[in-house]
Amino acid sequence: MYLARGGGDPEGWLWALGAIALYALISYALTYRARARRGSGHPAQDALHDLTDREEPQRPRQRLVSRAIMLCGAALTGLAAYTTSGVVRVLAVAATAVVAVALWAYYDYRTHTPAAQRR
Repeated sequence: MYLARGGGDPEGWLWALGAIALYALISYALTYRARARRGSGHPAQDALHDLTDREEPQRPRQRLVSRAIMLCGAALTGLAAYTTSGVVRVLAVAATAVVAVALWAYYDYRTHTPAAQRR
């Protein structure tokens, strides 16, 4: 009789989930910072609402591309955590997350409209 074994390294799954959670935290921090710079009365609440898709200041196509960059960055960060180990894992996750967040922030900065600043 064959026993089913769990797939993969359990530590790898924890690293992948941790990387995705860290990516979400960084995304929230960037949104919070943008809200605080714009002079929001409640930047923490507003940042949380922005992440849950309240009213988007971007056009639908720009919003779709922005979310695709965000999700692909999170997926690549998780994949880097899952497929590597040791010191290479830490470096790969850090580098992938930094590049993905920078690309996402740059795209959102370039597509930022003046109407979004008034919010």
